Amino acid sequence: MKHAFILVLITFCFQLKGYAGNFDQYFDKKSLRIDFILSGNAEFQTASLLQLRQEPTWGGPVKNLIDQFYYGGYYVNIYDPKSNQLIYSRGFNTLFEEWRSTEQAQSETQAWTNSVSVPFPKSTVVLDITARNKENMQFESILKMNIDPTSIFIDRGKLTDHPITQIQYKGDSADKIDLVFLGEGYTDQEQEKFIADAKRFTESLFKTPPFAAYQDDFNVSAVSLISEESGTDFSGKGIFKHTALNAGFYTFGVDRYLTTPDMKSIRDAVWNVPCDAIFILVNTETYGGGGMYNFYAIGSADNARTIEVFVHEFGHSFGGLADEYFSSEVAYDEEYYNLNHEPWEPNITTLVDFNSKWKDMLPTNTPVPTPLEKPFSDKIGVFEGAGYMSKGIYRPADHCMMRDLVPFCPVCSRAIVRMIHFLSDREY
Repeated sequence: MKHAFILVLITFCFQLKGYAGNFDQYFDKKSLRIDFILSGNAEFQTASLLQLRQEPTWGGPVKNLIDQFYYGGYYVNIYDPKSNQLIYSRGFNTLFEEWRSTEQAQSETQAWTNSVSVPFPKSTVVLDITARNKENMQFESILKMNIDPTSIFIDRGKLTDHPITQIQYKGDSADKIDLVFLGEGYTDQEQEKFIADAKRFTESLFKTPPFAAYQDDFNVSAVSLISEESGTDFSGKGIFKHTALNAGFYTFGVDRYLTTPDMKSIRDAVWNVPCDAIFILVNTETYGGGGMYNFYAIGSADNARTIEVFVHEFGHSFGGLADEYFSSEVAYDEEYYNLNHEPWEPNITTLVDFNSKWKDMLPTNTPVPTPLEKPFSDKIGVFEGAGYMSKGIYRPADHCMMRDLVPFCPVCSRAIVRMIHFLSDREY
């Protein structure tokens, strides 16, 4: 039965076709890191360049250069100025985007530092960072400029060489997904604990379907960062620690929401490590975590439900999956999703364009919406309540890792497998 399920997932993976670009024509196997600032409030946002850096490794795909998932609130696009051809793109989310949906953003204007990396261009390219307009779900340009790779204004200097432990190596980065664990709140005396924690999390990930069937597609490493103090911030309790990545609970006032706004420190830590996905292990027993698509995920190392939270948050950051719960406390206003449009996440729907979601996976004669009663409640359906909203938005299963930390449902599993195929340079 297990093998049959995996075969179904693989079949669906090959229904989506990736774009095979000419990497060697346009890029070197190094990274161009783009640090930029997003500023604004609930009504508007702008972007401005902070710095450009050349870094020595590229861990992303070299065939699947164009991201056709259309996930995320932002896109980074690279164009050849001679032909105006799109030669690289990738969607992502930011913590600033979430902040704009909070009550605080109604009365304050703030600026947040962000960072993305693209393959290093061989000649001048056009950078275009776009943001999704929630009113129509279309992308609009917020930062567009030419980048000359020979410019003297690109920082080419070395940063701190942190100790790197290879937990698992399965092959060349171009064909593998490079997962990097970062340690937060581990002092010099706690570095052995960090490595042990990273190994424990790695083992747990590959015991979890669908990742269990794809362990050979991942390289895993751990970057040891020394914090001056052990633990993390609890701003709601007046506790602040001097740590490497400035993480803390009470993000947007929610006690369990653990994040860091300090993208610069994160990117500085992985400057010389091939990196497709980042998970920040925080040295605390307190329950909590967070995850933003193609940005980072973060979670506590020692809570009783640590592993489930890790996999849940990794579902956000790696698979682009939405939260499916709708009754827990969140900081966002009640209109986080526009019910007049289809959300971009693959595991929730407003039924505006259900054909683009999991309609093809519904058992025969399943009513849409689907009542939470036998014989439908234990199968794939269209159940009301998801994305922090109890009405007007629907999830594919009654229970799932993205709702209540039980195994991923088949819809979420399919989305994860598609991402594995994309990042490991296969058809997806």
